Amino acid sequence: MPKTLHLVSLGCTKNLVDSEIMLGRLQEYAMTDDPDTADVIIVNTCGFIEAAKEESINTILSIHAQRKEDSLLVMSGCLTERYQQELQESMPEIDIFTGVGDYEKIDELIMKKQSTFSPEVYLANEKADRVITGSGYHAHIKIAEGCNQHCSFCAIPSFKGRLHSRTIDSLITEVENLVAGGFWDFSFISQDSSSYGRDMGLSDGLIDLIHAIEAIKGVRSARILYLYPSTTSFALIDAIADSAIFQTYYDMPIQHIDNQLLKTMKRGFGEKQTIALLEHMKSKPDAFIRTSVIAGHPGESEESFANLCAFMEAFGFDRFNTFAYSNEETTTAYTMKQVPQELIHARSATLGEIAEQSTHKSLEKMVGKTIDVVIDGESDEHAYLLSARPLQWAVDIDGEILINDTADMAVTFGQDYKVKITELVGEQLLASIIA
Repeated sequence: MPKTLHLVSLGCTKNLVDSEIMLGRLQEYAMTDDPDTADVIIVNTCGFIEAAKEESINTILSIHAQRKEDSLLVMSGCLTERYQQELQESMPEIDIFTGVGDYEKIDELIMKKQSTFSPEVYLANEKADRVITGSGYHAHIKIAEGCNQHCSFCAIPSFKGRLHSRTIDSLITEVENLVAGGFWDFSFISQDSSSYGRDMGLSDGLIDLIHAIEAIKGVRSARILYLYPSTTSFALIDAIADSAIFQTYYDMPIQHIDNQLLKTMKRGFGEKQTIALLEHMKSKPDAFIRTSVIAGHPGESEESFANLCAFMEAFGFDRFNTFAYSNEETTTAYTMKQVPQELIHARSATLGEIAEQSTHKSLEKMVGKTIDVVIDGESDEHAYLLSARPLQWAVDIDGEILINDTADMAVTFGQDYKVKITELVGEQLLASIIA
């Protein structure tokens, strides 16, 4: 009888890819949703901000409290990489510690019951026997690791290092292999995707990558996540909009819009240049624009916060996330004069309300439109409703629409259909299949 494995992947989709690499190395194990009975338990942690760190630790402790006596508990990922010594000294509950460099060695570490921290960050490659989770048609593709930016609030470069891009040939091979396995929709991700290839001498490497992916037979849809303002060119915006394969989808975290705050944040771009990029995106037909902002960064005055709120209300983002500033050691903002916590939370709540209004307006504009969707399965809302994702939207990020009329068609989950959006009920779009 095979041994059993329970894996928890926390944090971003980049972490998810690393978790899928580990699953590929452990295919002799039978997967189980029950940590109580698993022989091996892996928690791939996030260590980006305080809330993520707390979630990682709480998840570990909760699993430890219920696991069986002879199981192995493995703690991997960004949190362990960032706090190697502290965690090994303070968490005897863990049997194996590993960071962000040894995902393809996880089978060896488990066999030897050995902790290790590679000096190099693991870079995904086309040879890894990765197990895609959650979908039979969509996969995330990690195009690079690390980041060359120096944002005042971000600790990622301190444990992920500088930009390290994969070659275009490596990415082509991985996508071709996945297409051969039935996958046809892809999301390309990294810490700073618009810098892709700069470490290899490419001036606008994402444009080269777009053209390379367009040439692969069987790729029907794709999108790019996590653009950075100062490395996003007008030519890149045009290339995305002009592509027959890549969705006109722009995910560019701006973090703020006030000039003084952007300077304090070391973002490299000011208000004027950021707005010029956003307006160029907005000019593209049927463009979908997502961003994120930070509330309460050191130096954020009432005036700068008011500027941010006014812009977020006026621009009309399709989606935006708000992060309450988290003061992280190893960042330049760590020693700056801090905004009081109660004010951070109040400002975050204000931006959250604006985000809800912005999303509602975006959804309202979709009523009456005919769009392409993938039907993923029955809805959690009701057994007679189907859950669908517009192909333009990112997986597990931008939401779902509900199909309440199939026109008596036989529906296959994981296939794409043309639907007409009929109404918006609350915050939920309803649609009918037409082809």
